[in-house]
Amino acid sequence: MTFLFYLTLFAFIGLAALLCLCILVQESKSMGLGASFGGDPGQSLFGTSTADVLKKFTAYLAVIFMAACVLLSLWTGTIMRNKAHLIPPSIEAVSE
Repeated sequence: MTFLFYLTLFAFIGLAALLCLCILVQESKSMGLGASFGGDPGQSLFGTSTADVLKKFTAYLAVIFMAACVLLSLWTGTIMRNKAHLIPPSIEAVSE
């Protein structure tokens, strides 16, 4: 179970990096990071409708990111509750 949790956490970090990259590559009013790859906004590696495709892809990634945040939050809470039940009470707490 722990392996699956850490694998999901690693995938979540990869998703966050992909989302950041997707946001930075998009064309902004000042052309943003997209200008660093050369060319004008009319010329695109993926065609002229790249802005629409990137917007949709970014929206899908954002929804998946939000769902993964909620899933990992609930999963972490469950793991912490299970660990709290496994920890025996300390000697000081028993003597009081």
